[in-house]
Amino acid sequence: MSQWSQVQQLEIKFLEQVDQFYDDNFPMEIRHLLAQWIESQDWEAASNNEAMAMILLQNLLIQVDEQLDRVSQEKNLLLIHNLKRIRKLLQGKYHGNPMHIAVIISNCLREERRILAAASMPVQGPLEKSLQNSVVSERQRNVEHKVSAIKNSAQMTDQDVKYLEDLQEEFDFRYKTIQSLEQSDKNSALIKQEMLALQAMLNTLDYKRKEVLSKIGRVIHEIDMLTSNMLTEELLDWKRRQQIACIGGPLHGGLDQLQNCFTLLAESLFQVRRQLEKLDELLTRLTYDGDPIPVQRPQLLEKVNFLLYNLFRNSFVVERQPCMPTHPQRPMVLKTLIQFTVKLRLLIKLPELNYQIRVKATIDNNRRFVLCGTHVKAMNMDESANGSLSVEFRHLQPKEMKSSAGSKGNEGPHMVTEELHSISFETQVCLYGLTINLETSSLPVVMISNVSQLPNAWASIIWYNLSTNDPQNLSFFNNPPAATLSQLLEVLSWQFSSYVGRGLNSEQLNMLAEKLMGQQVSYNDYQLSWAKFCKEHLPGKSFTFWVWLEAILDLIKKHILPLWIDGYIMGFVSKEKERILLKDKIPGTFLLRFSESNLGGITFTWVDQLENGDVTFHSVEPYNKGRLSALPFADILRDYKVIMADNVPENPLKYLYPDIPKDKAFGKHYSCQPNEVSKPSDGGGKGYVPSVFIPVSKILNDSTDPHSPSDLLPMSPSVYAVLREHLSPTVIETAVCCKLFHS
Repeated sequence: MSQWSQVQQLEIKFLEQVDQFYDDNFPMEIRHLLAQWIESQDWEAASNNEAMAMILLQNLLIQVDEQLDRVSQEKNLLLIHNLKRIRKLLQGKYHGNPMHIAVIISNCLREERRILAAASMPVQGPLEKSLQNSVVSERQRNVEHKVSAIKNSAQMTDQDVKYLEDLQEEFDFRYKTIQSLEQSDKNSALIKQEMLALQAMLNTLDYKRKEVLSKIGRVIHEIDMLTSNMLTEELLDWKRRQQIACIGGPLHGGLDQLQNCFTLLAESLFQVRRQLEKLDELLTRLTYDGDPIPVQRPQLLEKVNFLLYNLFRNSFVVERQPCMPTHPQRPMVLKTLIQFTVKLRLLIKLPELNYQIRVKATIDNNRRFVLCGTHVKAMNMDESANGSLSVEFRHLQPKEMKSSAGSKGNEGPHMVTEELHSISFETQVCLYGLTINLETSSLPVVMISNVSQLPNAWASIIWYNLSTNDPQNLSFFNNPPAATLSQLLEVLSWQFSSYVGRGLNSEQLNMLAEKLMGQQVSYNDYQLSWAKFCKEHLPGKSFTFWVWLEAILDLIKKHILPLWIDGYIMGFVSKEKERILLKDKIPGTFLLRFSESNLGGITFTWVDQLENGDVTFHSVEPYNKGRLSALPFADILRDYKVIMADNVPENPLKYLYPDIPKDKAFGKHYSCQPNEVSKPSDGGGKGYVPSVFIPVSKILNDSTDPHSPSDLLPMSPSVYAVLREHLSPTVIETAVCCKLFHS
């Protein structure tokens, strides 16, 4: 089943998450129509290779053309129209930057995998539960309800002002008519009766003026209360959800709803402002003793302007945090002289502001770094699928100033990756006589000068955004707080679900907890220090916990991703636990786990039975990325052989724990069948039978001597290099014979 087919079977709450990241940058219609073709392409590789990206873009357009031909024959007018529009959009948008579409599609596919992984996990962690609090959902509904009520009240007040204007015009006409009469006529009984009627009208005018001012005051008060409390909380919650999403958590939604609320409130305030201007106009035409307008209007106008200032300032947000396109799963880690993207939005969407707001980007004020590239751009409504007023910077590069470069060599790796910086943005809004200066900043970013610093830099980003909702605490790592272990484990699971498509279950998380805190730890309320997570070496090891975990993520991503996504790699299980799991199983049952002593290594252990009935276990020396580059791991499991004494080599791996036949579990991942590599080559091969290298181990039952280094490899490095040079990869699969530890 294709990934897209799995997505379509999700519950509605997960489908809503999918809907959030498909827009005109990559329309969902194309994802649906070209599902299998899209999933069969390597978009991630193309995101770093312009030539490959251009080829994929051209092939994508060809696929769209083929779909156009098909729907044209079916005379589906709506789909024809949409596909023509989409084709024109894709060609115009990405012809000059094909890598951008590759990044977007790669991100979409990755987010789909993360959502599928989240949907398959039976239990939510504490952080995710807090983000989906029913109280928060209730507040969202209340905010939307109150905003709608405020908008209606402002519109009703418009009608009252219009009635007041009409009443005053009638009064003005009748009063001027009497004033135009001769003095002798003014003393008539009819005129005196008219004067009494005018007095009654003036009393009504006074009452209506007070009523309108009172209604305006109530609207202003409602907006003040809403923006000071619930709307502010909603915005802070959205920013917190954005923080969590940046470190692999659930996708954050709700910005469109906030935009709707901010826009309606701004429209209501401008409507009230016009009503106050109309009252001022009425005042110039008629005033009297006790007139409420000159007393109340200035105060109300001042309050409206104050609310508009605050509303605009809060509406200027970073919609998408700084991120290098080459490392989409590692936002807020920026490498010097490498481009990054960042997107801002003004939540007040008014047509009058389109292309009228120019945003300037800067970095820090410590003069250590500067931003190169286009750092001033205008906000517009044309680049976003939902027509939001936004701006995306795509060509910014941080550059380190020469004056500080000399000190960089004195900094240790932790000093570099614990130093936080901020990307700041400023602009000015001029509208209806108001001039409002706006400022906002990204979440703290970490600058690196070498990609080798990225793992520790990402650890800093994780720790910061897990531990605090303060958006600008640049001195955070002067005294980093401890983190709740249960929340940290949840975030670690997110690293796997977002980066390699499958999160961790409770058993795997328990193993990580034990590795961090020791055996049988109750980690619900346990506090873990930053040093324990990222700076102190694991007991008896030369590396930290985070370096060990990051190496496993890298191994999965590059070499064993399909096996991990299928859930066939138990991975995080101790040697003691694996023996407990295997001891009662059929001989030949095996499981796959990550090495605890080797960085980025995976091994397998199987259970066997001796002639006397005793159970024994065998663990192969871990495979690392260097050896897995030579031979796919699934092929290793298929072809692995063991020589015991003088017996014929045989494959001891029969059942994947608990009882899944090996070929049933891994068959679809085999690169080729064994008999396909043993046929004589056709032509040019001079009749030779192609050779193939398979992993073989020899178990020495009676030997207790330590093995020499030469025993660890099936051939010397020089011989291995010669074989790689002269034998075609399509004919020969080169593997390294593993050292087997016998227990």
